Amino acid sequence: MPSGKQFTFIYGPDDYLVDRLARERFAKASEGLDDFSCDTINGSAANVGEVEAIVKQFRDAVQTMGLFGGRRAVWLKDVNFLADTVTGRAESTLKLVEDLREILEAINPAEVSVILSASPVDRRRSFPKWCEKHAETIRIGDGGRGAPGIDWKALADEECRRWDVQLAPDALELLVAKTNGNARLFIGEIQKLATYLDEPGGTITEALVDQLVPVFGEGDFFEATEAFFAGDLGWTLDALHRHFFAGHDARPVLASLQNRNRLLIQLRALLTDKQIRLGPRGVDKASFERASLACRDLFGSAFTEKSGFNVFTQNPWYLGKVAGDPEKLPPLKRLIDNQLEFVRTFEKLLGTSDKTEQEETLRAMAVRCLAGT
Repeated sequence: MPSGKQFTFIYGPDDYLVDRLARERFAKASEGLDDFSCDTINGSAANVGEVEAIVKQFRDAVQTMGLFGGRRAVWLKDVNFLADTVTGRAESTLKLVEDLREILEAINPAEVSVILSASPVDRRRSFPKWCEKHAETIRIGDGGRGAPGIDWKALADEECRRWDVQLAPDALELLVAKTNGNARLFIGEIQKLATYLDEPGGTITEALVDQLVPVFGEGDFFEATEAFFAGDLGWTLDALHRHFFAGHDARPVLASLQNRNRLLIQLRALLTDKQIRLGPRGVDKASFERASLACRDLFGSAFTEKSGFNVFTQNPWYLGKVAGDPEKLPPLKRLIDNQLEFVRTFEKLLGTSDKTEQEETLRAMAVRCLAGT
């Protein structure tokens, strides 16, 4: 810890990355200490009463003398009451956070090493600003543009060093896309691939990622959605039956269909206008970037926010998976008709909770859209 700093404050938008780094720091702070000299306090609170209990437990931990006057280490982990939530905004919580600040301010770092980790954190509040001045403050999971995000290359480089492997540049982008931007999955898959290589200094290639890493967490990949956009009516009806037989609702299926169709409408328009090219490895990056610059003004201030409404915020590899064979991509009129049919179906489903009625409505929609294809 830098001299003059009272404690270490680690925070960021990704709780896994925050916990991972804080665990490493606590392990270092605990080196040479016995179990009685180390405390880990869970800072996750569901209400103000739990916040009060956490602050009291933390005060007792940092004020407890070490065995024979020795050094102690305390980790206040998984703090969630610094976020912009109902509990975090409560007046009583804000007063308790001030109490927490006073406790931290009185710490003698020569006697007790304190790690405080939190996710998420409302940076508009005074507490994180105070920490910037008085603590070794580490904001992890920042993509480098001032907005919450993850520097995937830095994260990959760090993990690859642990396993003495390398990750090819093209493989990095594909791995981020396949793990759906989930840091825990991303790191886990690097570990799996490094184990598969079973040789120091090996390289994780794009082909290896494509072969061994499944697509995680994409809400777009319901079976019914895949069947619908494959143009297979029988498969679509069977998939819908399985979906409702399992007790699920119509809304996620309809949302998935709309999200996929919105992207396909934009892709079809760009392909027809020859603004982008689609190949076996997805959308051509160079043409995609040129089209992105040409269409930037159409999306206004929302251009950089990842959204199913904006094709240019999506990963080119993922778009290639969505579009599939360009020769089989439906014409623009068919896609627009689909979207209008989805809207009409949504309106019909409003206020309907009966699963049988929902299934019949979606089956009828599928027939109207696919019977002529």
